[in-house]
Amino acid sequence: MIDRRLLLVHAHPDDETIGTGATMARYAAEGAQVTLVTCTLGEEGEIIPPELAHLAADREDALGGHRIGELDAARAALGVTDHRFLGGAGRWRDSGMMGVASNRDPRCFWRADLDEAAAALVEVIKEVRPQVIVTYDRIGLYGHPDHIKANRVAWRAFQMVQDTPLEVAKFYHTAMVKSVLKRAAEAMHEADVPFSAPEADLPFGADDGEITTEIDARPYLEAKLAALRAHATQVSVRAPWYALSNTVGQRAFGVEHYVLWSGVRGPAGVGAPIEAGGLGEPYDREVCLFAGIGYQ
Repeated sequence: MIDRRLLLVHAHPDDETIGTGATMARYAAEGAQVTLVTCTLGEEGEIIPPELAHLAADREDALGGHRIGELDAARAALGVTDHRFLGGAGRWRDSGMMGVASNRDPRCFWRADLDEAAAALVEVIKEVRPQVIVTYDRIGLYGHPDHIKANRVAWRAFQMVQDTPLEVAKFYHTAMVKSVLKRAAEAMHEADVPFSAPEADLPFGADDGEITTEIDARPYLEAKLAALRAHATQVSVRAPWYALSNTVGQRAFGVEHYVLWSGVRGPAGVGAPIEAGGLGEPYDREVCLFAGIGYQ
């Protein structure tokens, strides 16, 4: 078996848990080297607990420092020990949502020089030597500028090291599957939780046929839920449901989905047989991010 090394690039604290927390916990528990890179401190996040409202960007502007502690606690719950802020903590600031004033701040990640940010990520790649990189898709799943920039930075760094001794074998982006989200939304309508049910037809997500890889990490769902609870300024949890500041409920999944963007696809079913998300429908997909590069 190869010495497996996985590098994940996320925009803000809590993104790593929401999108890839179960995957990270599974690979860390299996002995893989899991490295998390976070691109900002999440200074522009909306704060849920009223007693912490003073940390907000338009008041004390101290949320970023507080979220470092939340991220540390979340990583501990997931078993992830290797973490870096891109360029160092606070090098680039949270940009906020598209079109808001914080997007115009010259310090924000959205305005970061692409080559400079990518070079900072290459320095991590030099140290870690990952075979696999994971980040968002080109639209950042739902259009957040920092997610889009994280994709661009990770892709540029991936390109910079190809055809060198640092070459990375596979590049994935995360994905939310429309059919899974629809089922979760339908279940939410029946759930007795203090969150609003999401729309059944969300304006984002991937079709089933787009998914190349799914990671069954259901034994690590409790670790993911614990990590979500650690991000208390941003996330409210009523297991298996959680909500951000908009109070729209979402389900925490132990099966997480990915699309292989670059690299050789391995044989389907490498690692273990699986049914997608426990929904009773078998899929002919990879079940290991390292499939095709020596994992048995």
